[in-house]
Amino acid sequence: MIAPSILSADFARLAEEAAAVAPSADRRGADWLHVDVMDAHFVPNLTLGLPVVTSLRAATDIPLDCHLMISDPDRWAVGYAEAGAHNVTVHVEAATDPIGVARDIRAAGAHAGLSLKPGTPLDPYLDVLRHYDTLLVMSVEPGFGGQAFMPEVLDKVRQVRRLVDTGHLNVLVEIDGGISADTIEAAAEAGVDCFVAGSAVYGADDPGAAVEALRERARSAVPDRG
Repeated sequence: MIAPSILSADFARLAEEAAAVAPSADRRGADWLHVDVMDAHFVPNLTLGLPVVTSLRAATDIPLDCHLMISDPDRWAVGYAEAGAHNVTVHVEAATDPIGVARDIRAAGAHAGLSLKPGTPLDPYLDVLRHYDTLLVMSVEPGFGGQAFMPEVLDKVRQVRRLVDTGHLNVLVEIDGGISADTIEAAAEAGVDCFVAGSAVYGADDPGAAVEALRERARSAVPDRG
């Protein structure tokens, strides 16, 4: 799965940027559209919030993957689910009650995702993950686009992939940060299911073609999971 990140898109043309990666007669298109919500508290950057997500939901049929890099997600996450997001991801470092917020997101009709910063270990949260649908492994420090991929986080991906493959967890494994033609194969080999890509998609002349090229690279790295 490929989830283009609108953090790298033109914010003045979000509906058009979503359409550029949408499925068409000759392309599978984006599986999800990744929406980075930043509040200038949990991370230093400020991006967009619920009103923009609500407008974007009305402008595209691509499922929205809302990544909340915000303080107090326990309070705010449900609103994104109610606005029609397909997947709402909170950071374990910010959530007061991660099990409770997962329950509330699911009750509001969305899938629940849990994200870990690069330096946050997986082991303390394995029981928490049983309440989630998605694990988002950050391969850069959250807060800004265009950062270099951190290959050391792939150890976490391999660990959770083993747990999923052996039936101990049931989560989709997602990765966010520095995903490009140069890094996607290593991430696929480690066991990622869904790849968030920003500048690799929206920095291309044809974002839709870039999505397909990334998918093919990932599929070629692990053909049996293609």
